Amino acid sequence: MSIATTDPRSGQVLKTYEAMSDAQVDEAIERTHLAYRDLRSTTIAQRGRWLTAAADLLEAERDEIARLMTTEMGKTLAASKAEVTKCASACRFYARHAAEFLADRPADASAVSATRAFVRYQPIGPVLAVMPWNFPLWQVVRFAAPALMAGNTGLLKHASNVPQTALTLESVFRRAGFPEGAFTALLVGSDAVDRILSDPRVRAATLTGSEPAGRSIAQIAGRELKKTVLELGGSDPFVVMPSADVDLAAEVATTARCQNNGQSCIAAKRFIVHTDVYEAFAEAFAHRMSALRVGDPMDDDTDVGPLASERGRDEVDAQVRDAVDRGATVLCGGEKPTGDGWFYPPTVVTDLRPDMRMWSEEVFGPVAGLYRVSSYDEAIEVANGTPYGLGSNAWTRDPQEQERFATDLDAGAVFVNGMTTSYPELPFGGVKNSGYGRELSAQGMHEFCNVKTVWVGEGAATAGAGAHAE
Repeated sequence: MSIATTDPRSGQVLKTYEAMSDAQVDEAIERTHLAYRDLRSTTIAQRGRWLTAAADLLEAERDEIARLMTTEMGKTLAASKAEVTKCASACRFYARHAAEFLADRPADASAVSATRAFVRYQPIGPVLAVMPWNFPLWQVVRFAAPALMAGNTGLLKHASNVPQTALTLESVFRRAGFPEGAFTALLVGSDAVDRILSDPRVRAATLTGSEPAGRSIAQIAGRELKKTVLELGGSDPFVVMPSADVDLAAEVATTARCQNNGQSCIAAKRFIVHTDVYEAFAEAFAHRMSALRVGDPMDDDTDVGPLASERGRDEVDAQVRDAVDRGATVLCGGEKPTGDGWFYPPTVVTDLRPDMRMWSEEVFGPVAGLYRVSSYDEAIEVANGTPYGLGSNAWTRDPQEQERFATDLDAGAVFVNGMTTSYPELPFGGVKNSGYGRELSAQGMHEFCNVKTVWVGEGAATAGAGAHAE
């Protein structure tokens, strides 16, 4: 198993790490278990001070951390800087709002024959996070910030191509003041996950990754009766109706498809356009996509950097080649470059059919599929005709259509006249094969809490009496 920093601009291996031994993993789990005992007994205010200090460190070291992320996985330097800033903001959000989110929730005591009744949110213990490389800091922070504020501790099994980012975040939380072992990066391969999640000291798991990885985690957790939250990617629809601002939709579509070099679970991937505006949108979209500059992600004028791995670039190219071989039309891009690095041009493919891989598979690169539809109902049929259901976009200025899209799109999020993104203030997650559970907002914090019912009586013979006994 290779755990290494490999520069996707050149394919050069820059730094390698030895995988941790079983004994080292056991020691790390024990440290995290002991840290949980300490952390759960601290006050929310104290955790908030530590998390705020982590935000301060992220902001102070933003440029250094951003260059590291770009070196490890190839996103543009500007995107990396924005990601670090977003992580700092999320830490501050949870530091500010944790007391509110974790406050006891009173219930109707008289309805349950009590003098007092309420719900209390308490931590459950060490949580294993299995995270991907595409947003190597944000994916982790959106789990870690609420988990640590709730009093849980974290074990991070990060993607093997971003080990330095994983270790950097561990250092940030440690230097911010969290107890030793409260957040630990495990430099291990995927084959170690079963053993780690099966350990009785580990109480739950969260994963962002592929559908097969999610099924594997869910199977282990099911066997061990442990809670999981799974975010497994998507093939998000971007629907454009006749009343839409077509030029603005095409502009946003370009960013929505090529953000993070096209390697985002919530990037728009299938562009479903009403026939009345299809030609205008297709022309504007292809023009904007072909104008994007592909190059060194460290350069300020680069729009799209390399894909994170040679294997990933080859898979994207194979999906495009499959569509072309079966009769699809390429409006721009579509040719794998020669030379160093794992680059791929922004590409628009149309005339897609169900027998093509692009019809049903997620394309994890700067490649857009363009679909023509003749009605609202057909747009919904195409949009929902995928195994995934993470995010979705609808472009219409018709209030009735806006309301219908909000109800009819089968996804964890619907963004109307705007690009799908994630905010600490809003829950994030999917349906169908995009997974289950939610991250972010109060709901993301509660996912790894013991939602405890507390019933207090007067001490008379009322407890357990009556028709409500189970």
